[in-house]
Amino acid sequence: MMSRLLIFGLLLTTCSIALASDPSPLQDFCVADLKSPVLVNGVVCKDAKLVQADDFLFRGLHRMENTSNDVGSNVTAVAVADLPGLNTLGISMARIDFAPMGINPPHTHPRATEILTVIEGRILVGFVTSNPENRLITKVLEKGDVFVFPQGLIHFQKNLGHGYAIAIAGLSSQNPGVITIANVVFGSNPNIVGDILAKAFQVDINVVYQIQSKF
Repeated sequence: MMSRLLIFGLLLTTCSIALASDPSPLQDFCVADLKSPVLVNGVVCKDAKLVQADDFLFRGLHRMENTSNDVGSNVTAVAVADLPGLNTLGISMARIDFAPMGINPPHTHPRATEILTVIEGRILVGFVTSNPENRLITKVLEKGDVFVFPQGLIHFQKNLGHGYAIAIAGLSSQNPGVITIANVVFGSNPNIVGDILAKAFQVDINVVYQIQSKF
């Protein structure tokens, strides 16, 4: 009986691990057909006979993008919507440009672990563990340093320098998703009821209304 329970437990564990990432490809490639009206968990494959080299190509990641915004950063994503050849491969990437003292605000990737490499500058990074510990794990990274953010955890980056900074991120999903905490909590459509946020953040409801007005 115990051996059967052990085997059952191992099977459950194996299934859980298998379901924790994007599905594995069953052919050489499955280039996304972004124009297909068919809805699946992922993106429908283009006819392999119509696939071209450009389906596996993304150009322009060498360019610094505009960081003149409220947070002082810009993320250039290279996910399946930008590079159809990523479909079913379980990976994507992004370039993050930082203005002096700019931040990539607290956010999560619901479907991916992130590994970040500093290309230029000095960047403070960190993530917070889940309830109930809520432990902040943080580090200052220099050029060439690499840091990992576990899947689903809230994390952030800040440029500590007076010049521009650049980082490249790899993500373990073709479509990692991003949930920017402030945007979701205070900028939802329609707004979350003010008294809920006032109680959650332990602030006056007028503070909530003031923050919501900025999103």
